[in-house]
Amino acid sequence: MSYTNCLKKHPYRIVFPYANSILRASLEKGSPQKSLKDYRTLLHFTAFCPDYRTYALLLRACARYSDLYAAMEIHCHLTKVGLLSNQHVTPHLLKLYIAHDRMLEARELFWSVLEWSTDPFHGNLMLMGFLKSGQLDKAYQIFKRMPVKDLVSWNSMIAGAVRSSHMKDAMNLFSRLVSSGLVPDGFSFSSVLSACARAGARRYGVWVHQLMIELGVEMNHIISSALVDMYAKCGRIEVATEIFNTVKRNHISVWNTMISGLAAHGLGSDVVILFRKMKSEEVVPDGVTFVALLTACSHCGMVEEARQYFKSMTTEYSITPEVEHYGALVDALSRAGLLDEAYNLVRAMNVKPDAVIWRALLSACRRYRQTKLVEVTVEHMAFYSSGDYTLLSTIYSSANRWNDSEELWKQRKQKKIRKSKGLSWVELGGSTHEFKAGDRSHPDSEDIYQVLHGLSKRAKVEGYAPLTELVTKDVSEEEREENLTFHSEKLAVAYSVLKTGPGTEIMVSKNLQTCSDCHEWMKIISKVLCRVIIMRDRIRFHRFESGCCSCKDYW
Repeated sequence: MSYTNCLKKHPYRIVFPYANSILRASLEKGSPQKSLKDYRTLLHFTAFCPDYRTYALLLRACARYSDLYAAMEIHCHLTKVGLLSNQHVTPHLLKLYIAHDRMLEARELFWSVLEWSTDPFHGNLMLMGFLKSGQLDKAYQIFKRMPVKDLVSWNSMIAGAVRSSHMKDAMNLFSRLVSSGLVPDGFSFSSVLSACARAGARRYGVWVHQLMIELGVEMNHIISSALVDMYAKCGRIEVATEIFNTVKRNHISVWNTMISGLAAHGLGSDVVILFRKMKSEEVVPDGVTFVALLTACSHCGMVEEARQYFKSMTTEYSITPEVEHYGALVDALSRAGLLDEAYNLVRAMNVKPDAVIWRALLSACRRYRQTKLVEVTVEHMAFYSSGDYTLLSTIYSSANRWNDSEELWKQRKQKKIRKSKGLSWVELGGSTHEFKAGDRSHPDSEDIYQVLHGLSKRAKVEGYAPLTELVTKDVSEEEREENLTFHSEKLAVAYSVLKTGPGTEIMVSKNLQTCSDCHEWMKIISKVLCRVIIMRDRIRFHRFESGCCSCKDYW
């Protein structure tokens, strides 16, 4: 509406043609509240006719002043005057709703935007809003409805799937991105490599790496770290090392990734050498570096080195130890059987011990049968996770304290804490095959169990004896042995034996830490079959070969 028409409609009001300038001046001077106040004054006492520029300024003022109520009021005005479809106004309103977590209002506004715009910008804002709060399913709904998807759209969904631990979805989205004709960028590759690393999807990760080479992707510290991490976590530490030796190493994250990879594989001496090399190249370590160093020491029984690294943090590099550093040192001492020293360290900590630290002590108590310290540790634990109940129950069962073990199960049931189910998987023939303990859902179950029974018989001939004390139920010896026989990682190995030829390396991943019975079984099976078995559990890698494990039974 022109100002002449405004004057005809409101003959007794003062016409104010420079209202937008006044609102802008207040906003630029850092007074968004005054802009909103001036707007209401102009609206009531002048023939002021707001246009799209006015509403854009007002929504900026609402955003700066964080006035959601005023924004919703403006939303109503926009609907009445027919400016809701203006491209200069809608993004401001959408951003404001998203910033205040009003995703219901934002989504309704987005549906209306789709009626007049195919610009992916609005959809990308919505994806950002839902993914920020971890609502991957709702983000998918938006993504599917977007008529046009740009690289930002695809990258947002891939990264969101990784953050939500939907690794298969992340890899599927990346494949669809490549098929769409768009060219993935560095962000796309770093996200999907992270998915491959966490899922242990080596074949897919190798394909992604080859695609990077074909496209001539420029390497930076983020992509270099992601690539090293992928190969390390997929069991190819030698390839990770080769890549590390060829890329630029001027950023600490690349060094930290390599050190962490070597630590997970139990290559403690290599970690020490690499850290020396890092210092010789004048790269300054940070807190993450020392977590990786201490973890390597913990996995390899390098107690004295762990003490030295922990001391040098503060004396040489002025790094204040965090709970993660204390946790790694406590773990190193505990695994070495130095439980008194570990407990004294916990008591002397400058930060509050977390559940991970108490769990490390508890696990060592089980290994070294220190029942007195068990009770002390339990008293300090604020809450129990599913794994803590299982660990405690195992300790009590091993000591034939069946009543205490039964009481724990009752507590877990009362608190409705579900047991974390073990899941193992293998990647064969381009597909991932998953197994749960006692699982018979796989199409080849009958053959898998037949192979497993045969392997167990051969293992017993070679001296394998099931560690039945690990079973937490007061049942017969035969039932305990049967319970151990069908653990998920054993099913995964049996399936790999069924589907691969003699001498082929077997790679198994598991979501939890493997139990000591399965560890002993794997050692003997590697000798019986003359095969290398690589096992990646929640904690580290185990390489079984000729009846031995790379962890040297220090795990």
